[in-house]
Amino acid sequence: MQFAHSQPIYDTTAMRDIESRHAGSEPSLMERAGAAAVLQALTFVAPDGPPPLIACGPGNNGGDGFVVARLLRERGITPVVVFAGDEAKLPSDARQALARYRGAGGAISDEIPQRPFSLAVDALFGIGLLRPLEGAFATLVARINGLGCPVLALDLPSGLCADTGRVLGCAVRADATATFIALKPGLLTLDGPDQCGAISVCDLDLAPESTLPARGRSVTPELFASRLKPRPKNSHKGMMGGVGILGGAPGMAGAALLAGRAALKLGAGRVYVGLLDGTALAVDTGQPELMLRRPAEMLSPGCVTALAVGPGLGQGAEARDLLKQALSTDLPLVLDADALNLLAAHPVLAKQVRRRTAATLITPHPLEAARLLGLEVGALQADRLRAAIALSGKLNAVTVLKGCGSLIASPSGSWYINSSGNPGMASAGMGDVLAGLAAALLAQGWEAEPALLCAVHLHGVAADQLVENGIGPAGLTANETIDAARRIFNAWVDR
Repeated sequence: MQFAHSQPIYDTTAMRDIESRHAGSEPSLMERAGAAAVLQALTFVAPDGPPPLIACGPGNNGGDGFVVARLLRERGITPVVVFAGDEAKLPSDARQALARYRGAGGAISDEIPQRPFSLAVDALFGIGLLRPLEGAFATLVARINGLGCPVLALDLPSGLCADTGRVLGCAVRADATATFIALKPGLLTLDGPDQCGAISVCDLDLAPESTLPARGRSVTPELFASRLKPRPKNSHKGMMGGVGILGGAPGMAGAALLAGRAALKLGAGRVYVGLLDGTALAVDTGQPELMLRRPAEMLSPGCVTALAVGPGLGQGAEARDLLKQALSTDLPLVLDADALNLLAAHPVLAKQVRRRTAATLITPHPLEAARLLGLEVGALQADRLRAAIALSGKLNAVTVLKGCGSLIASPSGSWYINSSGNPGMASAGMGDVLAGLAAALLAQGWEAEPALLCAVHLHGVAADQLVENGIGPAGLTANETIDAARRIFNAWVDR
């Protein structure tokens, strides 16, 4: 099995830096971008079919579009080119690209004609857009979205924020996006995946990491492949660590049991579940290998090698006291759900987390993260990457901000975006399973960052394979992802 390469991700500031360092390149970056994009366009266009439409905007993204238009003409395909801008205000490279297109016999129009098109190429706005699209530009975006033909976006769909994935008023909804030089955060998180379609990276022969090392990366098993090792034949359960799950307040025992089952099936040698609701059950009949204990037993020295605190924990006095005790141990911790809500409600506990020297992983969804940062959830979602980085720094913890394009941030300053997973994971218990997967890896000796990267990516891949096999997305359950994760993890190890 060959793992996909983890790709670098750059924000707008870093992209501008890379572009400036190659400003004098020959051929120019604009020519390279147009040449790469025309290869994508040709997969949609038939010489004897309707023409392609190219919508060019007032900046360098429009210049990329003019290059595509010229190169299509050189291949015997006559595009319809709409220019939404002022020629006198075009940047010099874009103005030159327009002149070369005209020199090849091309013409431009002010509006989209009423006729069928084989393809619409969105070259309106690139990474520099900061304000919402409105007026004539919003009308043009709506028209492109309503054409009924495939849409290819150049660099990113116009109206999408390159750094956050937020739609700025309105945005082109592309079937494919040819992004230049490297990935941008906005392609991969929040609204980005819904707007971008299939993403192809055209590096323009720049090898960006040789120009500027990337702080962000896409998550693939390549990032943690060195930890995926077969077990020695001379193994016993004591070598595989012990996981403790603290949670399961009255009415929420299932959350703790899901976390425990996930930890067990990802290879932890022993799994103890400390249910706050001591009367809930004496044995998990669905998974009798789990050992149900009083919560305090999880905290006795030598009982476990990693703890997950929070699944179904509740926010009462007992829950708060148990969390405080867990934070005082030198065990690796996964903090989830109500453990995070308790940190937000009791700043003294948050300070205790920050002072820990043992590994701490936190797994908030957006509302939990917003509480921890003292933000409205809308403000947090508007810049998910910044929020994940801020949380990691505030709590000195490796953090995953869950959601579409989950963001993982480390106190070291590195960050990652995970693209596995699907909307079927928007169901109860998924976070509990993730906590159990991460705790199992910690218990088996994985360091914090690779443990969380693996758990997040594995969980999403498990859900994706289930959907491919006809299970979901509607009705996909957290419990179903556990066995799928076990199967995939073992396949990775045995590759």
